[in-house]
Order: sequence, then C-alpha cells, then structure tokens
Amino acid sequence: MLRSASSSSSGKSSASRRSSSVGFDEFGFALGKKRDQKLQHRCHDYSYPQPNPVKVKELCEFLSYWNGSSFICRNQIERFIRIGIPPAIRGRVWRCLLNIDSLRAASSFDYEACQAEIRKPLVDLGVSEYSIIPTIDSLVDTENEINSGQASDLPSADLTLFKQIALDLRRSFPTHRTLMGDRPEAIEGQAKLFRVLTAFARYNPQIGYVQGMSYIAAVLLMILSEEEAFWALVALLEKPKYLSELFDASMKKIQHQALVFHQLLKHRKPLLFQHLETLGVSSLHFIMQWFLTLFTSLPCWDSVLAIWDLIMLHGLQAVFRTGLTIILLLESRIMNMTEEATVLPILLRVPVDISQHRVLIPALWNTDVQEWEINCMNRLVLEEADGGQDEEQVKKESAKGCTSSRGDGQQDEKPSQEVARNASKKAAPGSSTKNVFARLLKVAQHYLMESGKYSGAARSSPAKRSPALGRLPKTRISTSFTQAQGRSRRNSSRRSQNSTLGGVKKEQLPSQDSVGGVTEDSSSSSAWRVRSGPVGKVARRRSRGQSGRGSSLLLKNLSSRSQQTAAQTRVRPESSKSGECQETQIRHALQNERNITCPMTASQVRESQLI
Repeated sequence: MLRSASSSSSGKSSASRRSSSVGFDEFGFALGKKRDQKLQHRCHDYSYPQPNPVKVKELCEFLSYWNGSSFICRNQIERFIRIGIPPAIRGRVWRCLLNIDSLRAASSFDYEACQAEIRKPLVDLGVSEYSIIPTIDSLVDTENEINSGQASDLPSADLTLFKQIALDLRRSFPTHRTLMGDRPEAIEGQAKLFRVLTAFARYNPQIGYVQGMSYIAAVLLMILSEEEAFWALVALLEKPKYLSELFDASMKKIQHQALVFHQLLKHRKPLLFQHLETLGVSSLHFIMQWFLTLFTSLPCWDSVLAIWDLIMLHGLQAVFRTGLTIILLLESRIMNMTEEATVLPILLRVPVDISQHRVLIPALWNTDVQEWEINCMNRLVLEEADGGQDEEQVKKESAKGCTSSRGDGQQDEKPSQEVARNASKKAAPGSSTKNVFARLLKVAQHYLMESGKYSGAARSSPAKRSPALGRLPKTRISTSFTQAQGRSRRNSSRRSQNSTLGGVKKEQLPSQDSVGGVTEDSSSSSAWRVRSGPVGKVARRRSRGQSGRGSSLLLKNLSSRSQQTAAQTRVRPESSKSGECQETQIRHALQNERNITCPMTASQVRESQLI
C-alpha cells in the first residue's frame, strides 16, 4: 500500500511538473511538439483578423444599447461578426445574443441552492466535486454494489449521473489549461464544469445529461463565468432556435438531424452523395460527432470560435451551414478517394489547411442554407419514416386479410379489398404529396369543364355579345372623316370661286365606302394640280377680294327681290308664284355654295385617320 501511494504521489508530482513547464497559446491550449500536436490534432497557427481599436470601441458602444428584438441591432451585430469579434469582447456579445440576463430574471431557479442540494449525495458517496475524476473507479465500484443489492441506501440516479459526467470530464479538452493536469487552475475548472452539468441535469430532468454536453459547457466556461455559462447552456439547449432539436435522453433527435443533413447533401451535391454511398460512407458516421460537439474537434481554435459566433446569431441553421461548408471544401479530395478507410479519417479529423480561419470562415459566409430548405428536408425524412411504418402496417394487414380469406371464403372479400386500397394509398413513401397534386389536378379539370360550358353557351348565343366591339374602329374612322369634312367646308366658298376663275370644273364630294374610306377620282386630282400652280395662286388672291363683294351683292339682290315680291303680291297676286320660285332657287343656290367642299386626297384622308 505504501509503495502504491508513493508511486501515485510520484506520478502526480511528475504530471504537475510537466503541466507547469508546458506553455500555452493565447486561447489556453498547451504548446507541445509537432508530434504531440498531430496526435492531439491541434494547430496553434491562428489566422483570425486582428482587432481594430476603432471597431472595438464602436462595438462596445453598440452593445451598450443592445436590443435583441430589434432587426437593426441584429443586422449590425452580423456585420461585426463577419468582420471578426475580438476575443476580449466575445463574452459580452454572447450574453447579448443569448439574452442571458432576461432569462435568469424570468426563471425561479436558484443556481447556488441547486449546488447545495448536489453536495449532499456527494458527501454520502464520500466524493467531492474537486476530486471527481480520481474517484471514478470508486464510483464504478459503488454502482456495482448498488446493482447487486449490497448498498441500497445510496441514490442510484445521482450515482449514474455523477459517473457519466466524470467520465466525460477526462475527454473534454485535455490540453486546455483549465482542464489539464492537477494544477489548482485545472482542478477548479473541472469542478466548475461538473457543477454546471449537474445543475442543468437538475434544472431539466427531461433531457438530463447527454454525451457531448461537456464540450459545449467547457467552451462556455472558457468565455463566461460559471453561472453565466449555466444560463447560456440553458438557452442553447432549450430554445427552438438553437440546439433543442439536437439533444434528448434517447439520442433520437440527433439521429433525425443527421438524416436531415443526409437529405440536404443529397439535394445539394448529388454526385458527391452518390460517391459516398458507393464507398459505404453514411453521413451518420461523422455528422453526429460534428453536431454533438459543435465542431470543437476542429484543430484551429480561432475558426471554432468564429463558427460559434455565427451559431449564437443564427442557431441551428448555422450548424447545417458549417457542416455543408466543410464537406464542400473536402469535395475534391473525397472524389479522388476510392476506399472507405481513407474517407472517414478526413471527415472525422478535418485537415488543418481546411480548418484554418482564412480558408474556412470566408467559405462559410459564402455558403447559404435557408430555413425553408432545412424544413423541406425535415419533411422528406418524416415522410420516408411514415412511409416505412405504413408499409409494415400494410404487410401485417394483408397477411391478416389472406388468413381470414382462407378461413372464411367469400365473407371476407370486402376487408381484403379495403386492405388493397390502403396498400395502394400507402405503398410509396411521400404519397401524401402525390395525393395533394392529384386533388389539385381534379380541381383544375373541374374548373376547365365549367369554363368550357360557359364558353360554349356564349358561342351558341352570338346575339348577346356586346355590339360595341365591332363598331369601335368604324367610329374612329367616321369621327376623323367628319373632322376633315369640317375643315374642308370652312374653305368651300374660296375653293369654289378659285375653280371658276381658273377654268376648272367643280369637283364632287369624295365618295365614302362602307368601311369609312375615301375614293378619289382622277378629275379631282388633276383639278387639284391645276389650282396648285401659278395661275391658281393668282386666282385665289383675286377671289379673296371678290368673294366678300359677291356675297354682299347677293344679299342685296335677295332683299330687294323679296321687297319687290311683297309689293307684287299686293298689286298682282297672279305673279306670286313666279316670285316664290325665284326665291327658292336663290336659296338652293346659296345652300349649294355653302355645302360645296373640295375633294380630299388619299394622303389627307390618311392623316385625318391618324389624327
């Protein structure tokens, strides 16, 4: 016993010497030799952008008036995340994005009181949170005693919880300064991680503790204080936006989300998906590890923190986006591989050149995965699962129908027909969508049939059609022609006298056809040419001066003749008839002079129609 104690003490002292002599990088990971770095799969060559003092000051001022429900604030914080969050302010950014303060104020859960309750069973087991890892063996022995019935007074549920958390504490970042070795800082870090995980198991017993939570809680403790890390874990694992669809006690949710990513990869990259299928590599082999640990297995820690910044902003959508980005970057290498043994190690341990910040993060921002796309893939997975269950039920029902038909003969024909109908309805997965499309087609056919009936009725009764449809162009032509007639009648007296002076015959009115067009005679065109010459111009000038005189002389003659006729009617009634005839003739002559218009050429008619 003394030898073993001395050997254990010497081992502890050597481990403490090694941990004290080892240096750490800026994120707290141990700096080792290149061989150790390859074994631990950790890279210390960080390429994240250095913080700009002006941007840091601007971000601090922005966080001082942060409002999580504001769309403008979210757009601004996304801009800062894309530029790069400085490590000193990352804790404030995560607190604002997860809304930790309001979550803590709204809950009645007391973290300190929960820790006091947890220490009671630990005291009963003879274990402390500061020495939980060295006492794993004793916890296993005690669990075996409880299972055998030798020690029934100890709480078995708490014991299994403590044992699971203690086993995962060993695996959670063994090269980080807060969890590495037996130094005081490492012992305190292990105790904090143990308290946060046990408190969450008490806070939400439906989920409890699930493998992979220790990695998430450890990252939160690297950035936040202990109680803030607990409430951040609550927000991540309970809010639907974040990781509530990944963690449960039965691990069914993570399997379902892995199948959703399987469908997403199938639709985004069908050739790569087919290549992986031929090699026998399923997405379940590597996606579950990526999702459960939130990509903390990547060798470059600056890339991990940048991915977490995006997850804090967009939630589960950013998890799918990151997984798809890594596969797209590895696509060319995977397509050149022909064996499963060479593909899986690359997917489980992503190479350093792919996971570097300057390579992975720009590709991540260029890759886009929409929420509706994830929802569609989710429905496909659910439909395939329902289709598989329906096929099993159909097989059972058909087997029962066959046995009953053998026993009862013709009496069980109707149930067998119902089973066949159910089989035809539920045979293929995704038949619900097909039924919906079939209903839409039926509705469309019914609508077309009704519209065909109405159109047939309209054709059978053409008299009911509106008469304005066929008259519109004719009315246009007639209105334009009347306008042209009005313009031509204004100069009728002038043109008539010009024709008499120039020795040109009177032209007749242009004849209008049935459509509203105008026909032009050759005589009218020749008369128009004569009047347009020099003789016609002189005749027009003379006619302008004589037209007024002629009209005044005619009016005087009319008035004098009317007076003479009135006197003659008094003296000689026999000659009244002859006076009336002359008066009517003069009136007809005046009306004819007013109505005479010059003929319109074809070009004038076209211009009037265009107007």
